[in-house]
Amino acid sequence: MIEKTIPEIMLLNDYFSRLLGIKIIKQNSSEIVLNLKIKKKFMNGFNLLHGGVTFSLADTALAFASNFNGKKSVTIDSSISYFIKCNTGDILTAKTREINSSKKFGIYEVEILNQENKLIAKFKGTVYRYIENIKS
Repeated sequence: MIEKTIPEIMLLNDYFSRLLGIKIIKQNSSEIVLNLKIKKKFMNGFNLLHGGVTFSLADTALAFASNFNGKKSVTIDSSISYFIKCNTGDILTAKTREINSSKKFGIYEVEILNQENKLIAKFKGTVYRYIENIKS
């Protein structure tokens, strides 16, 4: 039996990310790539993608990246900038990159791209690393 990775276990237990339809595309110690398809029910009152959907995709990517190696990490600060609008049916991809890491903190950047590889949003997050490891 193939053992599940930490991001796979986290996604199984993350009902909200599963509700959104977030999928793991690529995962290794240096990169997490996720995607999701924009549904009509994700649009706000102006028929624009609700910013919380994009933020949630980026936040999930941050969580998977910062916990990948088994050190329990939680977000203590995050921000996002939005650049272009999304439409129903678009496929968003989150690509995560570790900027800095220490024993207690990690800083990550997540780029959100559409299916045309256009930058939709950029997210930055800081995590605090607990002493204990993740229990599987």
